[in-house]
Amino acid sequence: MSSDDLPIGRRVAGWRVRRSMTQQMLADRLRRSKSWVDKIERGVRPLDRYSVIQELSRVLRVDPEVLLGQPPSTPSSTPPGVDDIRAALARYDIPQAPPQTDELRRQVGHAWLSYQHAHYPELLRVVPGLLDAAQGARSAELLVQAYRITSSLLVKLGEADLAWLAADRAMGAAADDPALATSAAVSVGQALRASGRNRLALTATLTAATRILPPTTDPATSRSGDHEVDGPYRDQSSRQLHDHRGGGCGRSAGEWAVGGTLLVQAALAAAGCGEHRRAAALTDRAAGVATNLRGYDDQHRTSFGPVAVELVRVLLAAARDNSMEALRRHSIVVRREGWRWLPAEYRGAYLLDAARVYVHAGDLRGAARALVDADSVAPAEVRGRPLARTLIADCARARPVPAGVARLATLVGLTC
Repeated sequence: MSSDDLPIGRRVAGWRVRRSMTQQMLADRLRRSKSWVDKIERGVRPLDRYSVIQELSRVLRVDPEVLLGQPPSTPSSTPPGVDDIRAALARYDIPQAPPQTDELRRQVGHAWLSYQHAHYPELLRVVPGLLDAAQGARSAELLVQAYRITSSLLVKLGEADLAWLAADRAMGAAADDPALATSAAVSVGQALRASGRNRLALTATLTAATRILPPTTDPATSRSGDHEVDGPYRDQSSRQLHDHRGGGCGRSAGEWAVGGTLLVQAALAAAGCGEHRRAAALTDRAAGVATNLRGYDDQHRTSFGPVAVELVRVLLAAARDNSMEALRRHSIVVRREGWRWLPAEYRGAYLLDAARVYVHAGDLRGAARALVDADSVAPAEVRGRPLARTLIADCARARPVPAGVARLATLVGLTC
């Protein structure tokens, strides 16, 4: 079934997910109930008034014709450069003169640094050529990394389906190499969550985690259960990682970090499925892995560690609609020393999530502060991502409009 053949409720749901909104968030912006949104999306309630469709399209930032399944009356809002990446992903011919591996490794390393510093416009320019070069180099490691960079960038730009394609290509390039496959699975999980496919993301990340982490009999991490029983596994993870440092385990610290990252991705996916106990249990497991990771060589670009786990706990509290706990945890974790050592991209993206929590709590000025902080850390996170545009529009509803938000609204082309 093409997108034009979908019922209008399904299209509303699809655009809501693409704009990173929950049903409650959409309901709040429409000044309607969550039940009303749910019935519209399931087709139980007809959506036959054009004035209501117009209001939905305004909140979802699409043309009414898009929700109606008709050709849009305005040009596509696809960011410049995405079509070039799409074309590069569609090419299967291998260049006749493969690049030098050392030069390609340098290019990949530079691309990762650009991503971690949130230099997304630059990446949009270089990624198509990087993909062409990596496909011709016949190096599985570099090809996986090129696809992962591409997938991560596309997630940022709201191109979740194309991001999933790049992540899937990374999995294919990894073949039977467990280390490469598990690092590629991180990108798969991120792309699937970005497209609202949390159940698939949960399965993919947990399957990959079993390849790299020690087995556990804890029911809470294989199906829904009480997260309190996860303590023994957390101790086991810490002990085995300690044994590795003494030479008793075959996994490197970088591989443990990939395993921990898969666990937090699985936790976020579980929360997206409404399995909050399972999400807490998986986060506890990740905390156990993070406990003994200090100063490791982050060759897989995970940024995993104790602070990363605490940031996830903030998001899980928000997913449980416990904004008070989420904001309490947020105020603590951003004062921790490890916070400022995270890459700019990581901090900027998290601050957008924090702004969303503030909006959900009804604190538009708190959301404005988070957005301004995110802009100071990683401007492209705020000025180039669809999610940030939505949040800026929300904060602009405050009266008077905070000065920082007014400036950001001007930069992204919104009218306060």
